[in-house]
Amino acid sequence: MEDPQAILTRARERAQQMSLPYAGALLPAEAHALMQGLPEAKLVDVRTRAELEWVGQVPGSLAIEWNTWPGGGRNPNFIAEFESLIGKNAIAMFLCRSGVRSHHAAIAETKAGTDNPYKGLRGCEGDKGPSGKRNRLGGWRAAGLPWTQSGQATVPR
Repeated sequence: MEDPQAILTRARERAQQMSLPYAGALLPAEAHALMQGLPEAKLVDVRTRAELEWVGQVPGSLAIEWNTWPGGGRNPNFIAEFESLIGKNAIAMFLCRSGVRSHHAAIAETKAGTDNPYKGLRGCEGDKGPSGKRNRLGGWRAAGLPWTQSGQATVPR
């Protein structure tokens, strides 16, 4: 396994190159490697509970909705829920469907004083492909990383 510090250095450099206002940006395989190699690295899935139920989730991730379901309004308790589950000193790696909500969550946690917020690039489902569908172009699932759906471990094909 690659050295976790090398991954974090690369993620910080990537954030600087992209002018991101938080600690770093991780590719799906990098986030997975950190989950395996650093106990203080927490994958925080910010999708709605409906998405977690219908689409699936990453084993070992912690769920905190950025937008609530139903209704889609911003979760007013996001910061408090984060602090209660994760704390300010963990390496927090945010994951959503495609990378937009994780970007906003990382910004919010940076402003709240969290030491190490990282955005998960490409999200769980990745970008839309030529057919308009997700899960084949970028993303956690397209990378063949572990996820579960309806209680069973699954790897995309």
